[in-house]
This record gives sequence, C-alpha cells and structure tokens, in this order.
Amino acid sequence: MKKTETPEYIILSPDFNEGENGDQAIDDFFSELKENFSNFKNSNLILDFSHVVNTDERKILLFSPMCGRQKDWNKSFVIVSEGINLDDIPEEMVVVPTLQEAQDIIEI
Repeated sequence: MKKTETPEYIILSPDFNEGENGDQAIDDFFSELKENFSNFKNSNLILDFSHVVNTDERKILLFSPMCGRQKDWNKSFVIVSEGINLDDIPEEMVVVPTLQEAQDIIEI
C-alpha cells in the first residue's frame, strides 16, 4: 500500500504493477487496509484507484463499511476511480473520477 500524507488528508493507493490484475491489486489493498484501518481514524482518507484499470462497482463496494466508520469518526472517505456507474454506488459513499476532485471535496 502506498501512502502520501498531507496536513489535511492521507492518500492511500494499492501497490500496482503494470500487467498485474487490477482486481487482485484491489483485493490485496483491501485486506491490508482492513488490517490497519484503525490507524487512520483521525485522518481524512482518499483511496486512489486511478491507476487501476477496469475497477468495477463490486470492488468499490468492499469499502462501504470503512466509509461508514470514517463518517462515524467525523472524517472524510473519498474513493478515486474512473468509469464507475455512480447509480450502483450507495449515496453515502463518495466516488469521484479524479484526485483533484477528491482533494476539493475534503477541503470543502
């Protein structure tokens, strides 16, 4: 898992190598984040899947419980992923196509 910290938020993204299966990268990332999630309860989080090709809604939905916990802690939880049908994503989850949009949401 790659981690970039700023004073306002932390960007987390899967370790993804060209040619690697995107689904497997997200599954591995999910497992690692789940194991370490409590370490981020005081931080706004951006999960950046912009480099993972063909991410589907089912993989994004894996993170729904984490999204709820971040909201319980009064922190933001934003997922960056292109090509997601937002009609298939619950209203309480924030999914945007670019990292800039995720940053703008947290700054609001």
